[in-house]
Amino acid sequence: MSLPDSDADEPRASELATLKRLERLGARFDVRSLPRLPTVLPQLLRALKNDKAGGGELARLIGRDPLMVGEIMRVTGSVHYRAAQPITSLQQAVVVLGQDGLRRVLTQHVMKPILQAHAGAFGHAAGERLWHHAERCAHACAWLGRNSGCDGFEAYLAGIVCHAGDGAVVRLLDPVQPAADGESLSSGFLAGCARLAARLSLQVAQHWELPPRVIDALAERLAPAMPAASPLGNALAVADLLAMARLLAEHKQLADEPDLSQGWPEVFVPSLVARCQQDLQRHFPDA
Repeated sequence: MSLPDSDADEPRASELATLKRLERLGARFDVRSLPRLPTVLPQLLRALKNDKAGGGELARLIGRDPLMVGEIMRVTGSVHYRAAQPITSLQQAVVVLGQDGLRRVLTQHVMKPILQAHAGAFGHAAGERLWHHAERCAHACAWLGRNSGCDGFEAYLAGIVCHAGDGAVVRLLDPVQPAADGESLSSGFLAGCARLAARLSLQVAQHWELPPRVIDALAERLAPAMPAASPLGNALAVADLLAMARLLAEHKQLADEPDLSQGWPEVFVPSLVARCQQDLQRHFPDA
């Protein structure tokens, strides 16, 4: 699904009615209906925060989830990681990936199918777009986070999950279409949907018992302010917009990707934001 462009600021009466219905549905949304994270994942994340954790210990934990084993062996068998000698054991694959690579593979293995499954009747395309944004947001958030004293993996995780609630809102919209096909939606209506999605994203993160700093950063999105209360909240807010700009530019929805480096001087120096945009462009080139 792709929503039509907004051409009005204030929600129309029909949109206000839809927002009220969405709020009621959102209040009853049961996060327990979402897939739970694999039981082994919290233990793995704790182990990965310990720089002294050995490949054998990590391989033992991963070995308890056959799907994770398959994903890690698939990734390390790709051209990007292919070594001079074939990788034949899980412990060898863990060493080749390194802790940073392992964190990302595990996060993607868990989160990608969950985000893609949230699209409801709007189909596979909406789930793909959610995932594509999540990848870019996580990459930018980790990049900015590392340069502002945040834990790199917590920043990556915050970027991955910050729009987890969007899929739930899309599903809630299935039976309550606010406008006829092709009719533009107001920016006020879209903002209302975004607020509900942010609240559901926070509930999802709490349900999954994500790290406290990640939950705090997601909570700050409910009342956005710049600067935010935490360094991770600042990194997430900026990364979200950089990721949106990159995704639009990739798919030729923008004539030129805007230079956003001057957007948040009270939070990040412009040169840092410019380098983050350049890094996104290198890792996610135009389609």
